[in-house]
Parts: sequence; C-alpha cells; structure tokens
Amino acid sequence: MKLFQKNEKKAIQKLPMAGKVKRGFRFYCMAVLAAALMLGTSVTAFAANDPIAVVNNLSNFIFGLIRAVGMIMLGFGIVQVGLSLKSHDPSQRANGFLTLAGGVVITFAKEILTLITG
Repeated sequence: MKLFQKNEKKAIQKLPMAGKVKRGFRFYCMAVLAAALMLGTSVTAFAANDPIAVVNNLSNFIFGLIRAVGMIMLGFGIVQVGLSLKSHDPSQRANGFLTLAGGVVITFAKEILTLITG
C-alpha cells in the first residue's frame, strides 16, 4: 500500500526575468553582502587608558586560574589522605600530604609572591 505517491513528471521552469531586473537584483545582492561584510568585520576595542591596569587585570585572571587549580589539588590531597587513613597505607598517606601541601602553595601563590617581592 502506497501512502505517498511521487510525481516524477514535474518540470522545473525558471521564472522569466528581464535584463534590467536581473542587473538590479545583482546590484541589490552585492550591496547587502558589502554592508554585511563591512558591519560584520568592524570590531570595537575597548581599551583602558592606563596600560598597567590592563596588565593587572590579566595578572588577576591568570592568578584566579592558578588558584582554581590549587583548590582542586587541595581537595584531591584531602581525599587522598582520608583514603590512606582508612587503608593504613603509609606511602599513600605521604603522597596525600605532599599533594595537600602542593595545593596550599599553589592556592596561595599570589600572596606568597607578593610577600616575597614586598
């Protein structure tokens, strides 16, 4: 049982378009593409007046990422120490405390650097 019948005898016919209309349509398409290209490629750059402020913002962003990695390591170190206490494994406990200490150092890296540099 066929629910849908294909009509394969359809002929495709182009709509008639005069030469002036075709040329006008081409002009319109080119104008729209040029306007879209001109508006799409123009980018406004908002820059600060003080270049030191830009460097400070970038520094704060990078240290924020480093702090996030340090927090992840800190959490992993706590879990590792907890699991080592449960299984009575001294090597895992040592690795857990080292990971914990590394996480603390990485988390407070910015404060440590400002303390060292003054």
